[in-house]
Amino acid sequence: MEYMITKWLHVLASTLLFGTGIGSAFYLLMASITRDPRAVAIVARIVVIADWLFTATTVIAQPLTGYWLVKLAGFPWSASWLKWSIVLYVIAVACWLPVVWIQMKLRDLAQAAVRDGTSLSADYWHYFRMWVALGIPAFFAFVAIFYLMVAKPAAF
Repeated sequence: MEYMITKWLHVLASTLLFGTGIGSAFYLLMASITRDPRAVAIVARIVVIADWLFTATTVIAQPLTGYWLVKLAGFPWSASWLKWSIVLYVIAVACWLPVVWIQMKLRDLAQAAVRDGTSLSADYWHYFRMWVALGIPAFFAFVAIFYLMVAKPAAF
């Protein structure tokens, strides 16, 4: 029973982590494409909240539940699928950490544009490009992790 509960928590956390990430990215991308500072300010504010509520908590829950699953199931730490999952997770989180800060900058720059009655600044678009550049490897890292967790290929 302990294994099933831990696995359920692990899967739930991964779903929230990936779902919040992809959903937040989609909405902030779509809002930014409109170039409407009001829309961007609202969406970016909500994205930052979602990141702190869901992503931050699940970024912590994933390795904790994953570690416990490995112990309970008796998986060897030397398994290539497990090693690669951990490496990819570290890469994804390393991409996410600056993204949190960038999203707060995007939010603040959009709010300033609304306050000043201006368009989104060159700084906004600079940070937006950085945000996209960090989001792409994080996305593919998580997709690969899902594959590795499900398939557990012997040779990877």
